[in-house]
Amino acid sequence: MKKLIFLFSFFALSFGVIAQDDPATLHQTARSFMAQADWDNAILVLNRLLQTDKNNLEYNKDVVQCYYFKRDFEKAVEGVKKLVTRDDADVMTFQIAGNIYKALEDPKECEKVYKAGIKKFPKSGPLYSEYGELLFQKKDYSAIDLWEKGIEIDPAFGGNYYNAALYYFYTKDKVWSLIYGEIFVNMESLSQRGAAMKELLFQGYKEKLFKEADLMKGEENNKSPFAKAFLQTMNKQSSLVSRGVTTASLTMVRTRFILDWYETNAAKYPLRLFDYHQQLLREGMFEAYNQWLFGTVENLTAYDNWTKAHLDEYKGFTAFQKTRVFRVPPGQYYQSK
Repeated sequence: MKKLIFLFSFFALSFGVIAQDDPATLHQTARSFMAQADWDNAILVLNRLLQTDKNNLEYNKDVVQCYYFKRDFEKAVEGVKKLVTRDDADVMTFQIAGNIYKALEDPKECEKVYKAGIKKFPKSGPLYSEYGELLFQKKDYSAIDLWEKGIEIDPAFGGNYYNAALYYFYTKDKVWSLIYGEIFVNMESLSQRGAAMKELLFQGYKEKLFKEADLMKGEENNKSPFAKAFLQTMNKQSSLVSRGVTTASLTMVRTRFILDWYETNAAKYPLRLFDYHQQLLREGMFEAYNQWLFGTVENLTAYDNWTKAHLDEYKGFTAFQKTRVFRVPPGQYYQSK
């Protein structure tokens, strides 16, 4: 009986050792070390994995990232040069390479990597976004063309909306900064970037869109029929902000805008953002949405008071927001250059 118990214990122990050496388990261990910023231990485990499967793309990418975060750029570059030439190199491979060359302040090689990545993955929003960021850092403002292309071909990716909105906030544009900015906030509502974008949106309505009484002033050369339709419809509501742009006045403006838009322009220019506004209006949550979007920026104390006075609306919208994922479908691109 003792021998049976001993044999059972031996096999159980052996099985446990084998399980611990399972590649998937070891890879998870390496990823855990990476999450803890313990790069040396992560590299140690990944090197063990590479001994058994030296061509595994995921293992190699993780090793390169460890060297990048460890700031051992010599080894990071050595590794990533091999990865970007592989037939199975994916989008993330080119993103990793771009980050490494940015860290090395080598824009020439970085640009080569992004061009190669976009050639291989012409519908990758992340690559357009990051390539545009590289150009913008060089004060090459053709970056906006890359972000616009990223929005057109990969509308479900948020980074290009963010970059394009920031760009347009610092131009004379009165439309796309607001459209792209609000789309981004809905895609990334809980991040710091999302919170910062809310502030820019509120400023944009005050300092750009409603700066002039006539919203069509200076728009003679606007090449986008969608942008002109947007401004013409908003122009009808401009009297509502004659006493100032506030969360309350914006809620009224935007409510009337949506009602008018769906009578005149929605069929020609379907847009997920406006469909969402209409849905919120139908379900009695549009005021809560506008409070969430602008109220926290305008006056946090007033927003807190509003939530207490409208507790049911606030709770209803908050619960609804947690259940949804905002994505723009293909084919809703109306920018014109």
